[in-house]
This record gives sequence, C-alpha cells and structure tokens, in this order.
Amino acid sequence: MGLSIFDLFKIGIGPSSSHTMGPMVAANRFINELKEAGQLPSTESLRVDLYGSLALTGKGHCTDTAVLLGLQGEQPDRVDPDHVPAIIEHIIKHQRLKLSDLHTIDFNFDNDLVYHDAIVLPDHPNGIKFTALDRNKKHLSTETYFSVGGGFVVSKEELTTSTSRQSKPIPYPFDNAQELLEQGKKHQLTISEIVLENEHQLTGSQTISEDMLNIWSVMKQSIDRGCQQTGVLPGRLQVERRASRIFNSLKQSPPVDLLATLDWVNMFALAVNEENAAGGRIVTAPTNGAAGVIPAVLAYYDRFIKDSNDQGIVTFLSTAAAIGMLYKKNASISAAEVGCQGEIGVACSMAAGALCSVLGGNNEQIENAAEIGMEHNLGLTCDPVDGLVQVPCIERNTMGAVKAINAARLALYGTGLHQVSLDEVIKTMHQTGLDMQDKYKETALAGLAVNVVIC
Repeated sequence: MGLSIFDLFKIGIGPSSSHTMGPMVAANRFINELKEAGQLPSTESLRVDLYGSLALTGKGHCTDTAVLLGLQGEQPDRVDPDHVPAIIEHIIKHQRLKLSDLHTIDFNFDNDLVYHDAIVLPDHPNGIKFTALDRNKKHLSTETYFSVGGGFVVSKEELTTSTSRQSKPIPYPFDNAQELLEQGKKHQLTISEIVLENEHQLTGSQTISEDMLNIWSVMKQSIDRGCQQTGVLPGRLQVERRASRIFNSLKQSPPVDLLATLDWVNMFALAVNEENAAGGRIVTAPTNGAAGVIPAVLAYYDRFIKDSNDQGIVTFLSTAAAIGMLYKKNASISAAEVGCQGEIGVACSMAAGALCSVLGGNNEQIENAAEIGMEHNLGLTCDPVDGLVQVPCIERNTMGAVKAINAARLALYGTGLHQVSLDEVIKTMHQTGLDMQDKYKETALAGLAVNVVIC
C-alpha cells in the first residue's frame, strides 16, 4: 500500500503532530515552492490563515510557533527544541522573518497570522493557507494545505488523490487486515517480515533495522529526559510534571504488589508525554498526542520481558507500523477528524498487536490483540482543556499503554478466532468519528474543555 514504516514513526517536537509538526512542514514546503517558482526574491510579505481546529486550539498546540519556524526553514526532525523560544522571541521582537540566507521580510505576528475560529474548510478540519505578496501587495502565490494527522501534510489537490509514495510494486501488498493475514498464510511470513520486505522494496534502504533502532533510541531519550525534568508544564493549567517523582520513588522502593510493573509503564508514558507537552523531542507514534503509548509498551518489553533484544524491538516496531498503516489507509489518525480514538485508540491498537508479536503470538493473535486495543477505545473524544496537549492527554497515554498490554495478553490466551475482526473495528472507528460532533474533535469546545474551570 506504499506507506513506509517511517511515515508512522517520525522524529519531531511537541506538542502536536497535526498542529505543530504538520504546520511546520507546510510552511517549509510553501517557502520551498516559492524558491522553485523563482518567486521568493519578489516576496515582500506573507499572510498565514488558520482554519478549523488549527485556529481553535492552535495557540495551545503552538501552531503559531511551528509556522514561524517552518517559514524560516526549520524542520521537525532537525530543529533544536532548546533554541525555539529564542528564535520566536527574536522574530516577534524585530517583526522580521528570514525566509532564506539572502531574503528577509517584514512580518507582524499579530496581523499577518490570522485565526479563523468560526471557519472550517470543507476538505478537512485542519486547514492552513499561505499567501505571498510583492512590494505592491499583489498576490504572487497562494496555497492551502491540510495537516491530516501524524505530521502528514497534503495540498488541496493531493487530498483528492493518492498520497502514497509507492512508485513500484511491493512484494506483499495489502489494503486491509484480511489481506495482510492472507499474505502471511500464502507466503508463510509473519506480519513483521511482510512489512520489512515491503519497506526494503519501497525505499531501497539497506539500513532499515538500524534506522528503527534509532527510532527506539529517540523514544528512550524522551523517557530519560522526562524522568529528569521537574516543575510545571507551559500554559495556564500549571500542570506539574509527575514522571520524575514516580521514577525516583520506584528506584528507591521495593515493589509493593504484583502490579508494580504497571507503575513503571505509567511512568514511561508520563515521561514521554510530559516532554511532548513541553515541546521536547519525541517520536510520533503515530501522533504526538499519543506518543507515549508505544514507547511505554516497548520499554515494558525491553525492561521486563526475559530475553528481549534488538531483533525483538525491530519486530515490535514493524508490526506496530503494519497496524498503523491499516488505520491510516482505511480511517484516520487525526483527532480533529475522528476524535482521540484516532490517536490514543490507534496507538493502543498498534502497541497491543506489536507486543503480542514479540511475546510469541501468531498473525491471527496479533490481529486479535490490535482489534481488542481499538474496540475498547471506540468513541474516545478529544477535548483538551485550554487547548493544551496536557489534560486529559498525558494521563490518557498511560491508560492506552496499560490497555495495550492487557489486550496482548488476552489475545495470547486465545486461538486467534474472535467475533469482531480488526477490519470491522477500523470501519466502526471511522464511522463513529464521522458521526461524532465536531465540538468533541480537538476544538476545545466541549467535554472537559468546557467543564474544567481555569483560574
């Protein structure tokens, strides 16, 4: 189906893949297109218009910061999170944007970046439009992009056509879970082996395993940083970081009961998503808002499962990617489109199937685990308090991780036969998301977002 493993796992910064990383990518893309068209030297001013969910929760999700970084050529996987505040402060103070090494323009942060809270573009709830003007305020170029979840960005034209990067046949194509299972039976391959063979054909890379271990390394770094940081997270909620306190307690105290392992899983997830909320370096898995689920479950495998190893980590991530591809292809991983079931729910499903695979599950059991992981997240809304990726988002990652572990264990006790298929639950998730009122889909207009009083 043409999706890469590294489409699902991208290195970037917080707090949101759709509202931070996506707009940064879109801004960078617009500037590159101006360069290619020879219009950059004539550009004297820019206007940026944000629509729908990007406007409603953009300030809490640092969309404004991301746009400015992208217009200056910064990219999510390369920008230094520690330098971001100084970069933004300089732009706002001097009202100047450096679009290239040789071209700087005036930019008024308050006037040239416009939030259209009441307008949702018909194509997708996460819309962003860039307009370049010359010295006479004549339009040189206008382009609208949509941030469709997980850091993916498409233009209006691309939204109606295939965005797959597949340019040549892959050995084991699949568009749904049933086809994936059939490929496994026909060729006697695991889900991980199918995805890795497809990845090799798709990218031609000889370093796929090494690159996946690097993804795990970045995830571990996010956990480690989250365990070291104290204080409160940015924003009016003044949410206190908890991962460090829990980590120190777990290190110093013997386990109090048989469920103490889950305390570690909770801590892993908190650490990653506190880093994400602070704008730190994380891996979309498959989004930023759900970035703690898969690292927490993978850290559980790495730390607590006997004989865990690098090959198991590669198997885990490739299996998780296969499941994520199914959701990306047949539903959505955007909370603005289908609610948090498309983020935490998908991450839980991916982690459940992946853990089942490294614990010895066969393809049918893996599919069952992934189905369980989503079935019990159906209808999950996205209602961030004050538009921040903090409450309930951070704790929700701990719940997704624990559910994933339980789903994998349930599936391992089964035969792979079950009442609801993964394809059916993906279809149901998508339908549920379409039926869900927009106020419950990353707009901060309902749910906890309106019932929690912010002092």
